[in-house]
Amino acid sequence: MGRISEVVQTKPEVDAPAGREASTIYRARRVLAIGPFRRLWGVTYLCSVADWLTILGVTSMATKLTQNYTAQNFAFTGVLLSALLPGLLFAPAGGLLADRFDRRKIMFCADLLRCGFIMSIALVGTVWWLYIANFLASASAMMWIPSKDAAVPNLLRRPDQVEVANQLGMVMTYGLAVISAGGIYAVVTGIGPTLHLPANVFGQLGFAKVIVVLIGLLYLTSAIMILTRIPELSLRNVHASPMVAPKPKAEKPAGFVALVRDGAGFIRSTPLVRGLLIGAAGAFAAGGAVVGSAQPYAASLLAGDSAWGLLVVAVFLGLATGLGGAPKLARRLPHERLFGISIVLAGLALILVAISPHLAVSLVAVPIVGACAGAAFLTGVTIIGSQVDDSIRGRINAIYQSMMKIIVFGSTAIVPVLIGLTRPRTITVWGNEIIIDGTRPVMLGGGILAALVGVIAYRQMDTRRSETIMADLRNAIRRRPRRVNGLLIALEGTTAADTASQAARLADWLRAAGPRPVVLAADPALDDKRLAKLVSGASLSGARAQALAAAAVRADIVERDVQPALDAGAIVVMERFVDSPLAHLSAVAGLDAKELEGLADWATGRLRPDVTVLLDADPGEATAGPISVEDHWRVQNLLSEMAAADPDHYVVVDGDGTEDEVAGRVRTAVKAVLVGRRSGLAPIEAVGV
Repeated sequence: MGRISEVVQTKPEVDAPAGREASTIYRARRVLAIGPFRRLWGVTYLCSVADWLTILGVTSMATKLTQNYTAQNFAFTGVLLSALLPGLLFAPAGGLLADRFDRRKIMFCADLLRCGFIMSIALVGTVWWLYIANFLASASAMMWIPSKDAAVPNLLRRPDQVEVANQLGMVMTYGLAVISAGGIYAVVTGIGPTLHLPANVFGQLGFAKVIVVLIGLLYLTSAIMILTRIPELSLRNVHASPMVAPKPKAEKPAGFVALVRDGAGFIRSTPLVRGLLIGAAGAFAAGGAVVGSAQPYAASLLAGDSAWGLLVVAVFLGLATGLGGAPKLARRLPHERLFGISIVLAGLALILVAISPHLAVSLVAVPIVGACAGAAFLTGVTIIGSQVDDSIRGRINAIYQSMMKIIVFGSTAIVPVLIGLTRPRTITVWGNEIIIDGTRPVMLGGGILAALVGVIAYRQMDTRRSETIMADLRNAIRRRPRRVNGLLIALEGTTAADTASQAARLADWLRAAGPRPVVLAADPALDDKRLAKLVSGASLSGARAQALAAAAVRADIVERDVQPALDAGAIVVMERFVDSPLAHLSAVAGLDAKELEGLADWATGRLRPDVTVLLDADPGEATAGPISVEDHWRVQNLLSEMAAADPDHYVVVDGDGTEDEVAGRVRTAVKAVLVGRRSGLAPIEAVGV
């Protein structure tokens, strides 16, 4: 129970200091600090090493059990097929089990079955049983994988950690485990020659039998750890999910037929999941086209035998980049948009690969394909883990995984046939000879298919139609945090009284101007009291200490009022958001402007207004207050410099005159800026100035 409470505790935790975009290593450390996930990560390592060793060790044993040369050449393909076929047949059943029964017990039983089937290969010692046992062990894995994937979100403290958890899982499965399996295989098979041991020291099968037994022991260790060390795998519905699966009509527990029917109905009725699976199907088909035609394509470039190796390295470097960079992009682009965009870009890059006239061009385009594919795959898994209800997550995960195996397997098998339909021709492009064979149209078709399907998936999944995709892309390029549908308008000026009054008037006018909710972020008087209490209570007299205290109050306003309202799609009006306090501290207290700007970024999470209205009042009239007229001039000059440096986001309004006159100018300026921004305001002529 102690470890279960570690997961279900609801105490809020800050993933990184406010305003600082946490590094990948920092976020990974925060996820690995969660005990249950860390133990599952270790179990994933054991099973992944065993999976890769199975390909190496069982293939080696298959070659030793056959004397026929043709059969020996078929050994690797036979082992691979017997491992892939269960994914085509039994993955959906694994998803049903994951949603219906205790996931920890399913994983425990699956590991025991894998241990028994793999070890039986060494005991029986016949080639026909080798393929049958490998098939059954892979079928058991189809029960294990959906349960593990569906359980991961319940082990984490917050839903936003799912993406990092998936990253860690892929690094373990396709990185550390591959290296470890290769190293173990090399060490075990190298013992005999190094120590000059006889080849039959372990019988006819030699060290291949040792590897098979070792694989079985790894699965057994995983089963024991799952049963004794990770009881949290049995948890369900730890985090509320934005999607709710359709509930069965009968009050009694649903049977497998009802689970299948509910899953199919959920996919049909949920655009996000439907678009996800459509996009995944196109991406996997394009991936299969690449896998099936990669080697003959490398030969068509006439760049020598090294071209194949260089292209393989390039695509894996791209995959690693995509897997590592997707979470950072997701902080500025919603997952729903990132998924479709990644598939479209992968398709366009694949088209470039298809028409590439030279190896140098291919080595630039191929990593882009890999990066986009890696980002799309990780984003798809993250959407399932964070936005699909726990009661149906296992089935969606299973469908996603089985689709990958079925489509990649099928397209890989069909591609060589399609390539053979085209007679190769040698042409000269820019003085370089290239071979135009079947690989080019196959890759071109795969790229076009991926781009089209990516567009369809994007349109199905996108829930932000009022916010243009270009706005999101600009935020990504400028490294700004993503925003849902909100609009932030800030009023800046030298005196707090003027900005507070005009912010309230502008908020009232915006409420009457359109259907969108309008939020006046905070009561400035309350903020002044909070800051005064904080400064006096802590006996803060230095300018730097007071700047830090002001940043703390600003961070609290952003987290408590501004960001939630923006995420809900509201128009937020904020007076003296960042610029006025920054200019005041720089001009009056003499603090470094760059340091203050970095502090402001830290406090607000790099959040900046969409529109900043600067009240340009005559500082000579500002005789009241704690600072002199000269200081008012300095503050006003700094604010004017900020506005001049970023005219796209600033509008300067004459601040002299009565409050009504200034309010009219502010409304006119804001109305002009918001035209064409889809702000949700009523038509201009419908609102008086």
